[in-house]
Amino acid sequence: MNRLHAAPANEAEGHAAQLYAAIKGAIGMVPNAYVGIGSNSPIALEAGLHLDAALKKSTLSGQEIEAVKLAASQVSECEYCLAAHTAISKLHGLSAEAIVALRHGQASGNPKLDALAAFTRTLVNGKGSVPNEALEAVRRAGYTDAQIVDTALAITSITFTNLFNRINNTPLDFPAAA
Repeated sequence: MNRLHAAPANEAEGHAAQLYAAIKGAIGMVPNAYVGIGSNSPIALEAGLHLDAALKKSTLSGQEIEAVKLAASQVSECEYCLAAHTAISKLHGLSAEAIVALRHGQASGNPKLDALAAFTRTLVNGKGSVPNEALEAVRRAGYTDAQIVDTALAITSITFTNLFNRINNTPLDFPAAA
């Protein structure tokens, strides 16, 4: 149950209504997380949507973005984002087994994605400067400096929704992650 204000999407007005219409047109629904964010701060929702739109133009593939979002959401223990990004990851061609492995730091069958997920966990869990070993490991896996910067951007994006959903206790509208 929502702990913050959440007006039904079909009752939205103004800026929130415009954002919801665009979201529904793009994906066929307005996810509960977006309704919760938009009900309270259409500007925050707009910023989050712009950030995700920028990520789609980044140096990371859809699978790589989802590997980052899965790993960060697992560290955060955000049930909503784990459910949403499990579903989205499948649309990007990741198997159920690979998704679980990426979340839990196990071998997914794709060593490059495994290295990216490990680097994500290092960034999300750490404090201070990232250890040289972590940076060199992600580079050895084949990631460029531009991709490393875009990884930080993907973490920024998912951290916002992880935090919102943890505050709000957003009800799931995706199948729960296994």
